[in-house]
Amino acid sequence: MIRYFLAFIMLLSFASKAQIVENKPKLVVGIVVDQMRYDYLTRFWDDFGDEGFKRLVNDGYVFKNNHFNYIPTYTGPGHASVFSGTTPASHGIISNSWFNKFEDREVYCAGDESVEPVGTESPAGKMSPHRMMSTTFADENRLHTQMRGKTIGIALKDRGAILPAGHTANAAYWFHGTDEAKWITSSFYMDELPKWVKDFNSSGKARSYLKPWNTLRDIKNYNESGKDENNFELGFRGKEKARFPYDLPELASKNGQFDIIKSTPYGNDLTAEFAKAAIKGESLGEDDITDVLTLSFSSTDYVGHKFGVNSKEIQDTYLRLDLALADFLKYLDQEVGEGQYMVFLTADHGGVDVPSYLRTQKIPAGYFDDIKSKEMLEEFVKQEYDVDDLIQNVSNTQVFFDYNVLKEEDLDANEVQDRIAHYLLQQENISHVFTREQLQTGNYNNGIGYLIQKGYNQKRSGDVVFVLDPGYIVYPEKGTTHGSGFLYDTHVPLIFYGKGIKSGSTYERSEIPDIAPTVSAFLGISFPNAATGRLLTEILKK
Repeated sequence: MIRYFLAFIMLLSFASKAQIVENKPKLVVGIVVDQMRYDYLTRFWDDFGDEGFKRLVNDGYVFKNNHFNYIPTYTGPGHASVFSGTTPASHGIISNSWFNKFEDREVYCAGDESVEPVGTESPAGKMSPHRMMSTTFADENRLHTQMRGKTIGIALKDRGAILPAGHTANAAYWFHGTDEAKWITSSFYMDELPKWVKDFNSSGKARSYLKPWNTLRDIKNYNESGKDENNFELGFRGKEKARFPYDLPELASKNGQFDIIKSTPYGNDLTAEFAKAAIKGESLGEDDITDVLTLSFSSTDYVGHKFGVNSKEIQDTYLRLDLALADFLKYLDQEVGEGQYMVFLTADHGGVDVPSYLRTQKIPAGYFDDIKSKEMLEEFVKQEYDVDDLIQNVSNTQVFFDYNVLKEEDLDANEVQDRIAHYLLQQENISHVFTREQLQTGNYNNGIGYLIQKGYNQKRSGDVVFVLDPGYIVYPEKGTTHGSGFLYDTHVPLIFYGKGIKSGSTYERSEIPDIAPTVSAFLGISFPNAATGRLLTEILKK
């Protein structure tokens, strides 16, 4: 405790100096690379140029043992946790979508029927952060500066733009493909797109990325990934074999029109170009009041889902992202000023090797049939209690009870939890089961129980939570996904770079909720109101 107290005093001392005009960064850029495993940095290192990932690593501070400390590792919870400094137990974003027991329906983490689309007539614009219960460090910066410090959130995915930027953002923008190819927002932020966004949308820039996708370099030199043609990739509809090259204009009609851009490296290029336009259009980093830009590169996730973590496609995507980062950092040097901004780069989760591929390498892995499992559970409950509809919902590896049925049948909720937990634990490929009673009254300090408890929201989560075996997923037998508490999903990069940040690295464990309070202390502002992370004092220049 003494060590943490001294670290806290040290960082607060530094933060007080950071509020002097010449010492604080003019712009904080928080970058999230969607589905980036830590080992992508090391695996593709020799193929990266000197001005992208290598610039951040060589001149910044790298946490080599950085992890998510909760389950589930999905995009919505990941982005919320990075910027709020806490976990789903507190910020409430327990998944991308979840069953809302109070509304008796599934809800989307950023969905909001009370707002209107802006920039489109599509319901894709009916989004806001209203389901996130905590502030982000961007919110706290806005409050600290009397709303003079700007916040802009940008991502192809709505949740990747909205949740990091928080509740007080000037704007969050996300990409709407289909036949429109536009960056859009919602009436939560504004009634009309600003001129610079309209100009970008009308420029044809987004549409220009609907072009053939071949490898950046000779595919024969892509030795850090598997065979181009294999049996483990979903690919695109309309193309028989998932192998290079990909004729995007030809494939577009069967793959969501301009939405196909998202599943290629061009989606990241488009995101970076729009971010540069935002910096210019919003005059970010031009005065002495710190602004915040939250930037999520989503295409890495789309490509990972379709092709897997060992594909030529994922390697090409990261080599191209390296170039986009290099260009973006150069733009920051020019527009904000070299040494005048601070960047951190992390991910919202990792990803597992395609289980069907792992099995060919004699590694235990496979697929869990969630539909069959639910049917078997419902049958078990019916036999045990002679009652229908006791199970209200099963989703996100959580079981929800109908409490009206429990009351009508005079059933004890704890007894039902225990019996169902015992049943589930006997089922193949389920490794752990936890009940609401255990998670609400117990205190887990490590292991799977710790991760489950950090991701468990008492009000929104279910009554029984189960965990699959390592390497087992709910997904088709081609492509891959994420969501577990195993290291392939939790171990992600964390790099700080720029003003006030020393160069170096550490193997000491850090956790995702550590990011937001560290940035807050660095800026001398209040921590996000539900923050639970520790301060990463290692990054500071003496």
